[in-house]
Order: sequence, then C-alpha cells, then structure tokens
Amino acid sequence: MSQDDDRVKDLVCGMMVDSQDNAIEYLQMSFAFCSKQCKARFLTNPHLYIGTPGHKAPKQEGREVVKRRRIRLSQPLSSEDTTQVSEALQAMMGIKDLKVSQDTIEITYDLLQVTLKQLEEKLVEIGIQLGGGWSERLRRAFLQESEELQIESLEVTSSHHH
Repeated sequence: MSQDDDRVKDLVCGMMVDSQDNAIEYLQMSFAFCSKQCKARFLTNPHLYIGTPGHKAPKQEGREVVKRRRIRLSQPLSSEDTTQVSEALQAMMGIKDLKVSQDTIEITYDLLQVTLKQLEEKLVEIGIQLGGGWSERLRRAFLQESEELQIESLEVTSSHHH
C-alpha cells in the first residue's frame, strides 16, 4: 500500500492531508484537516462544506459565502493604529474587502475561509499589540455589532391563546 492511499482532501482549504490529521467523525463520515483552524471552520458551519440531504454545499459548487460586518469604535483610532489594524486583518485568509477608518472597521469576508470567532480573536490580538486598552475596546465594539445584527434579525411573533 502506498502513502497516497491514506491521504484525503481537507474540505475547507483543499489541501491533501493524512487521513489521521485533525480527524473527526461527523454524521458517520470521516474528515481530516490540515490545521485546527480548518477543523474549527468546518465544525462552525459543516453544511457550508458538505451540504444537506439533496443539496450541494456552497463549497462543493465553488461558491463563496460572503458576509459583511461593520464595527463602530467608541474611540477613534490614530492613523498609525488604522494602518496596523488594516494590515493585520488583510493578512487573514478569507478577507475579501476591508475599510478601516478612524471610527469604523468594515470587513467583508468569506465564511468558508474565516469564522466569526477567528475574526474576534484577531481583533483582540491586534488590540493587545496596539496597547492602551484597545484589546477590550475592539472586543466590545465587535460584540456590540454582533448583538445589533441579532436584534435586527429577530422575528417578533405574537402568541394568542384562546
């Protein structure tokens, strides 16, 4: 048996990996991933990679799942900090578009390549590098934005019991 027989494709990034690398069982199927990050992306939204019964996944059809987040900052960034935030976010896999101004960070990203949790962790990491309380400020702004989105998408129904 050759080495190649035990290799499988990482559904997230497409790399060929050993079938034991970051392996998981999901819906009685076995998957392996090149990294913990790819495994986490898969586990966050498995249907984006393997579809649902009778429907192909966006990844299988070669489509992107693009999301946009607008984060309003409670305190303006300096121009140096704006550059640092911009460079750090653009270095992430899956970032499609990015606009960083002094009081707003607008990120467009492919959900197949980067998760919300990974964005939040990166913002906290950037904040630590900026110092001066930015880690907590960026995290709060990010969470505030997420909460606003959830409130906007709430469906209010009335239940009348007769």
